Amino acid sequence: MDKMPALYLGHGAPPLVDNERWVGQLADWAADLPRPKAVLMVSAHWENAPVTLSATRTVPLVYDFWGFPARYYETRYPAPGAPDLAAKVGKLVRTPVQADEDRGLDHGAYVPLTVMYPDADIPVLQMSMPTLDPAGLMDLGRQLAPLRDEGVLIVGSGFLTHNLSCVHFDQGPDYAPPAWSREFDAWADERLAGGDIDNLLDFAHKAPAPTLAHPRTEHLAPLFVALGAAGGGTPAVTIDGFWYGLSKRSVQFG
Repeated sequence: MDKMPALYLGHGAPPLVDNERWVGQLADWAADLPRPKAVLMVSAHWENAPVTLSATRTVPLVYDFWGFPARYYETRYPAPGAPDLAAKVGKLVRTPVQADEDRGLDHGAYVPLTVMYPDADIPVLQMSMPTLDPAGLMDLGRQLAPLRDEGVLIVGSGFLTHNLSCVHFDQGPDYAPPAWSREFDAWADERLAGGDIDNLLDFAHKAPAPTLAHPRTEHLAPLFVALGAAGGGTPAVTIDGFWYGLSKRSVQFG
């Protein structure tokens, strides 16, 4: 069985599926991956303590966004549930784990999956982030790392820079990114390429313009779960560039 990588990807808002370039990049990336037995998703859009696991059966999606055209609320992604994976997560995580059997996948989980695995034929389990503390999330990722040897694709889904208050939607998705987004993206790329985990963990004090890049840090937080699950190594950059000025840099560990 192939050892699965761990990923950090930028999922954007639901309209990102209308961006042909991103869709092509993400689909090509998924095609190059070994086919997973199951996917464990950690999305920026689910914070809950203690660690909570989503439904282990197919339930409706969570449309956790507002003000979009109706068609974005008509998306369906009836992936199989993953009760076996939920049981394994419960045994690996050293802190209490609870279940929310009514919670479906939120858009941070299903938006990229509709592109990566459009047939919705791979079991998917979503896991909450019990904290936004980088070190705590990295430790959680380390606890989950053995799943990679069992064919589980661990995906942290966020956005490398994320400040919607600074986005100019009227200018279209390809306008030149602001300096704070470019600088944070370049800094993170250098730290990842150099394996500089200590500075990444301390991004709030070491990165340029951290509070502009992340007024809240939930969209960067899934990166630390992926880093922990990776257990080291230099990631491959699979997607870079910007969308509405925000960095969509995505990386693969292993």
